[in-house]
Amino acid sequence: SSSGAGSTGCGWTGCGSTGTATARSPELPGRPEKHSLTLRGHRTSVSLETEFWQAFRAIAAAEGRGINDLAAEIDAARDPDRGLASAIRVHVLAWTEQRAAR
Repeated sequence: SSSGAGSTGCGWTGCGSTGTATARSPELPGRPEKHSLTLRGHRTSVSLETEFWQAFRAIAAAEGRGINDLAAEIDAARDPDRGLASAIRVHVLAWTEQRAAR
């Protein structure tokens, strides 16, 4: 099925010429994994791809904090129209880009 990227490719290594992702490509992110977090005393579940969970945990460790604390900060600062999983992904991307620019 087409990714909507058209004939220019989908942006992932392993995509066919029509922009379709190949299921066997190791470069594609994995399926989202659901994990429970506790935000300000309330349990919630968040689904993120394995690569985002790994990066999120690494960021928390680099900052000397737990993932619940970091998730609560992201949750408090996010736009109410953006889901927590999306806000975490954006945080991971922004943190990574900031470090790459140094």
